Amino acid sequence: MAPARIEATRLVRGLAVPSIMYGTAWKAERTGTLTAAAIDCGFRAIDTANQRRHYLEAGAGEGIRAAIAAGAVTRDELFLQTKFTARSGQDHRLPYDPGADIASQVSQSIDSSLRHLGVSHLDSFLLHGPASAVGLAEADWQAWRGMEQAAQAGKVGLLGVSNVSREQLAMLVSGAAIIPAFVQNRCLARTQWDAGVRAFCASNDIVYQGFSLLTANREVLDSPRVGAIARRHDRTLAQVVFRFALEIAVMPLTGTSDRQHMRQDLDLFDFALSGEERKIVLEAGT
Repeated sequence: MAPARIEATRLVRGLAVPSIMYGTAWKAERTGTLTAAAIDCGFRAIDTANQRRHYLEAGAGEGIRAAIAAGAVTRDELFLQTKFTARSGQDHRLPYDPGADIASQVSQSIDSSLRHLGVSHLDSFLLHGPASAVGLAEADWQAWRGMEQAAQAGKVGLLGVSNVSREQLAMLVSGAAIIPAFVQNRCLARTQWDAGVRAFCASNDIVYQGFSLLTANREVLDSPRVGAIARRHDRTLAQVVFRFALEIAVMPLTGTSDRQHMRQDLDLFDFALSGEERKIVLEAGT
């Protein structure tokens, strides 16, 4: 059975959100140039984090301002997402006072992100990950309450969480005043593409964002059967994986630094996989 028609944007809690996102992690001094290039190629959703260890959020802001100045896009056409990263995930270049309480750190991180990106409002704001691999600590709840306060104050729009297990997500949903709109996880084929978390998201009106779809799943890209699917549709392997992601209700993130690949990664909406083809990709990494 073919999936319902997939559009280039989708409604998330009443907000139009692009179906694919450009990720800015690990780009260092190239972040600004690559962000501007991604927008020029057609990306309208940009993901970053106020975590200097792995992101240059200010560089993403430079790219966004350059694209707007060039007339490629307006601010209202962009969906901007960033994250609060706790002290354990940071290096010495902190976007907040380490001696402040966590809710204040969240507020300081948001204000810093607004300056970095040159905007007055963030469309989406994620908790970069729980404090530990099991359960939710008091620090996680303090951070989430701070995020809820920012949403209520209008500084941020939708809320979400990254690097989370199904059990942690269920705990968050059960105790949150504002239910996360997004989960962003590394999506591994060997776990049937994070099947447990995806299923929970589908049952709770949460959009699953998948990163490392290519880099973490070499076995899928090396599969002769997946290669045959790409040839049959006259598409790249990356396009097949990203189209598969869309068809299992995953919003793919891509961080390519190649303009041709940027354009290809956006060209996903005029072909579809058959049920058998989806089954092949689903099982390719297991």
